[in-house]
Amino acid sequence: MRSVRDIPELTNIPVLVRASLNVPIADGKVANTFRLRSALPTIEYLRSRHARVILIGHLGEKGTETLAPVCEAMKAFIPRITFCPSSTGPEARAAVRAMNAGDVLMLENLRRNAGETKNDSKFATALAELADVFVEDAFDVCHREHASVVGVPELLPSYAGLLVEEEVKHLTKALSPASPSVAIIGGAKFSTKEPVLVRLLERYDRVFVGGALANDFMRVSGKTVGTSLLSSDADDREIRMLMTNPRLMLPIDEVTAPLGSTRSSGEAEDINEVPEDEAILDDGPKTVAALAKLTANAKTILWNGPLGNYEKGFVDATEGLAKAVAQSNAYSILGGGDTVAAVEKLGLSDRFSFISTGGGAMLDFLAKDTLPGIEALG
Repeated sequence: MRSVRDIPELTNIPVLVRASLNVPIADGKVANTFRLRSALPTIEYLRSRHARVILIGHLGEKGTETLAPVCEAMKAFIPRITFCPSSTGPEARAAVRAMNAGDVLMLENLRRNAGETKNDSKFATALAELADVFVEDAFDVCHREHASVVGVPELLPSYAGLLVEEEVKHLTKALSPASPSVAIIGGAKFSTKEPVLVRLLERYDRVFVGGALANDFMRVSGKTVGTSLLSSDADDREIRMLMTNPRLMLPIDEVTAPLGSTRSSGEAEDINEVPEDEAILDDGPKTVAALAKLTANAKTILWNGPLGNYEKGFVDATEGLAKAVAQSNAYSILGGGDTVAAVEKLGLSDRFSFISTGGGAMLDFLAKDTLPGIEALG
């Protein structure tokens, strides 16, 4: 994997940078700039060497969103950045031609073109025609076989950005954890977590499964889960196999409430006493205390995914664990959108050794040691 530092000449060279621009938007404005800030080292490296920096990325899943508010938010860090309402075609080419050395241009949401997610060769070619060099710096999409991730590197000299280099370095280190080691996997959807759980159970001393993901394990073990969220794709046989591993750890209590309730309606319950007409919406205080004890003595902590329905206000377990990990002296790695949001909200980001910009990409890398977007760089 060649680094952006290996590019032989950058002065006035148009460089296409796939950046992590998929950030939360609220009321038309960027609600969290973590990914934008993470993109700055590569952008500044290229600017300082007088390259013409062309940022490409996506926002949302619908293919209708605009990156205009993202560009506006980026002006807090790069005041002279400009925006082009097209990602390819005459307008985009004209915007690139108008750039001077050291300028930064952001193109419109790639997913407005269906060719992006289909890895369409014509769309990849149209993107590649805008520049002389490609830099992959969007680790959060490196698990996707999209045009801007795997198509463009076939057409241009391609390099890893500084962020992708950092991601690979820290996540590779996480696969050889110093003991005692603790891995915490939350969130939902068993099929996306199964491969990484198998891998982590081989390498970590304790692997805790929390959040909605734990509901699948409780159901399979015969416990009542009430009206809780369950994975539609859960493999009961695989779950039973995972549960035979003595390193696996599950919640010992949960916060339950009727679906649609606010946090104030939640009550902590033993895992054997979940009401049939209520849902598990957060891990309980006894579970957090047990995790805090583990993390206090750990030398390596890996965490991906919230422990509760974070977006609906069930944040106690996630925030409690964040505070515990922040107090630890362990080498700590964090990833996943809601998990990162919790740490940012608490002002604890600088207490973690590394915070990944990837959610699914982080899990896939941990499971497979590589990703399509990394392989595409050669």
